[in-house]
Amino acid sequence: MNFLITGGCGYIGTVLVNNLINEKKCNKITVVDNQWFGNYLKKNKKLTIKKKNILDIGIKDLKKIDVVVHLANIANDPGAELNPELSIDTNIIATFNLFNLSKKSKVKKFIFASSGSVYGIKKEKKVTESLSLVPISTYNKTKMVAENLIMSNLNKFTKVYIIRPATVCGFSPRMRLDVSVNMLTFQALKKKEINVLGGKQIRPNIHIKDMVRVYTHFINKKNIKNGIYNAGFENLSILNLARKIKEKIDCSIKIKKSNDSRSYRLDSTKLLRTGFQPKYSVEIAIDELVEKYNKKKIIESDKNYTVRWMKKLKF
Repeated sequence: MNFLITGGCGYIGTVLVNNLINEKKCNKITVVDNQWFGNYLKKNKKLTIKKKNILDIGIKDLKKIDVVVHLANIANDPGAELNPELSIDTNIIATFNLFNLSKKSKVKKFIFASSGSVYGIKKEKKVTESLSLVPISTYNKTKMVAENLIMSNLNKFTKVYIIRPATVCGFSPRMRLDVSVNMLTFQALKKKEINVLGGKQIRPNIHIKDMVRVYTHFINKKNIKNGIYNAGFENLSILNLARKIKEKIDCSIKIKKSNDSRSYRLDSTKLLRTGFQPKYSVEIAIDELVEKYNKKKIIESDKNYTVRWMKKLKF
């Protein structure tokens, strides 16, 4: 199989590419990434990396491609707000262009990384794919619109899977320290203190290894119906998350007021019914982060923080 992976140099993409390279059925991987945050992929005869904007992807990039995994986007709420026009171009227009090119090339599978945050703030404890979408930010809205464009333009040649991930946690060579588990764990390790803003907000979580396993599940398994699938397995309040970290790292917890009322849950029963089973937990992610930190595999820089680095790039 030949793969095109957009955002393959990113936090999740780096781990996904490294995993796919080792699969027997993998013939070739083409990564398209503008490399704003660098490139942490090792050279491999199966791997071709194209440093380019996903808006510039053309039909030639999809020649002989069997599976497209579309990860590239302007990530998270504050990142998208830095430049809403760029977010619309990247998250909506580029996504729909890539989808149409994939259909023209008769790509067998198109897998799109959306976001579990498209539901908005829900009171329901089981946030399933059947609930209405009430996005509350530019980022959420761009993901919703991209989803709608894709699902409204299906054809019989290309299988389409839209994944709505929870907040991803755990170690990657392209490390992010601005997602909840990673951020709070790093605070505990570096400062011996966790700052909790509010604390009652719920965040769904998924280990990065399980996130990658979700994508490979849809790549490898036959006869899964087109559609939208949640991917998240631990709905935890920020305060409970901090407490889990404190059990493993000697630190204090300081609770501060917050105007951020965003609270997300996910129910992934639909994904589980396809045969997927998670293997990794938030606690495993914390343990791995502690290990990597102690081995000096996590070196903090502005590139670990999406908004901070995008501001330096003057977006």
